Amino acid sequence: MSDEHELGFFERYLTLWVGLCIALGLILGQVYPQLADYIQAFDIAGYPVPVAIVLFLMIYPIMVQTDFEEIIRAGKSAKPITITLVLNWLVKPFTMAFIAWLFFRVFFSHLVGYDLGSDLMAGMILLGIAPCTAMVLVWGYLSRGNMGHVVVMVAINSLSMVFLYGPLAVLLLPVADVPVPLARVAFGVLAYVGLPLVAGYYTRKIMLQRHGEEEFEEFTEKLHFVSPTALLITIVVIVTPQSQIVLSNPLLVLLVLIPLTIQIFTIFAIGYSGSKMLGLKYADAAPSAQIAASNHFEVAIAMAITLFGIESGATLAAVTGMLIEVPIMLLLVQICLRTQDWFAKPAEADR
Repeated sequence: MSDEHELGFFERYLTLWVGLCIALGLILGQVYPQLADYIQAFDIAGYPVPVAIVLFLMIYPIMVQTDFEEIIRAGKSAKPITITLVLNWLVKPFTMAFIAWLFFRVFFSHLVGYDLGSDLMAGMILLGIAPCTAMVLVWGYLSRGNMGHVVVMVAINSLSMVFLYGPLAVLLLPVADVPVPLARVAFGVLAYVGLPLVAGYYTRKIMLQRHGEEEFEEFTEKLHFVSPTALLITIVVIVTPQSQIVLSNPLLVLLVLIPLTIQIFTIFAIGYSGSKMLGLKYADAAPSAQIAASNHFEVAIAMAITLFGIESGATLAAVTGMLIEVPIMLLLVQICLRTQDWFAKPAEADR
């Protein structure tokens, strides 16, 4: 990705479009509740196929523009990978559990009571132990990060989740024998990492070999709005089935938004400042902090429904995480873009 890539009008106001799409999803879920049934009627391993399709369209253009030598180099760079893994598995789950406890056992305990507070805490914890989603690839792209690092970390986090999600849930939740949705995780990785990566690799290779750099650049320019447009469609598709849960509990949504917002900013600040102190260049530091701050809310929502039921406070908390994450991550992208000069130039940084 070129350093000259500038945010156009559409991308610059992406936060506004995201907000409108969240509102549209909530409205559609109320006016046309049958849409939720249609979206969820076609699934593989419990993963709605319409979501998989729009995720593919969201990630494919980014993969086409990714130099795959970056992925190989990123896999050999121990420092950014180590920082991201430590943040995702040794820091975030425990800060999330602490912040959830602080707000629903201390600050908001008189508003929600003990049992509901426990459910809301559980939903937040399920978010905290499910690191990053396909959308991290969009955040990394928009912030001009090292896309090789982002791709590698999404893959590593997905693999790590298979082994660590269950033990961390047992440790941090008041429940035991928590099942890991292996099929759901595997299909998710295939849909939003594997297929777009393979398709992007061969598209790039064939276009450059047969048509040259100039026509390849023209082709990628035509894909410019595909990713953000697919992101907006993804939001509508994901929010619509959760409309009833959100709109029937507006006060609880607000109460969960506050600690989740604090958690996301806290983890981002730790990751971003820690990356700077450890000498990472900006292109690695930005996605490292973003990956740590984001959550795999699709898995968290599925697990909350499985363990506590669709009407539970845990499910509401997980769905709230979905609502707040995209606008906040777009804000963090802007923060990253405005603070690039805090970091050493690539030639000076120690990878």
